[in-house]
Amino acid sequence: MSDGFALAFQKGVRAALVSNSGVTNLVSTRVYDEPPQNVTFPYLRFVEVDPEAFDTDGTLGATIDLTLQAHSRSAAGRVEALRVAEAVKDALHRQETSITATNFNVIEVRFVSYFAEREADGRGHTAFITFEAILEAS
Repeated sequence: MSDGFALAFQKGVRAALVSNSGVTNLVSTRVYDEPPQNVTFPYLRFVEVDPEAFDTDGTLGATIDLTLQAHSRSAAGRVEALRVAEAVKDALHRQETSITATNFNVIEVRFVSYFAEREADGRGHTAFITFEAILEAS
């Protein structure tokens, strides 16, 4: 069974992020769907990969809302989380050719926004980075 829009896109985004030196200089390859129990900071986590399908003139596609979190426990906290967010933005915004989604064509990837907030336990900061993407079945 092949992956649908969401999973194929998530896999492609992860591969693009771990091959981007701007991202790996900050988080190495720590890009997770669910982070391990004793995770090393900073790291990225997929929060939302939400496809909304469309079918026009026989073309099956989806608009996907993507949200990632950048988690930091550094003394620089918010600064580190925002640096990771900025690196993710640079790696993905309008970089459709850097993302391979098996059985789908990545038509557009557009950065929407990011912000950082202190974690509830006061021990770190989390940046939320959002994108919109359009994929079509190949």
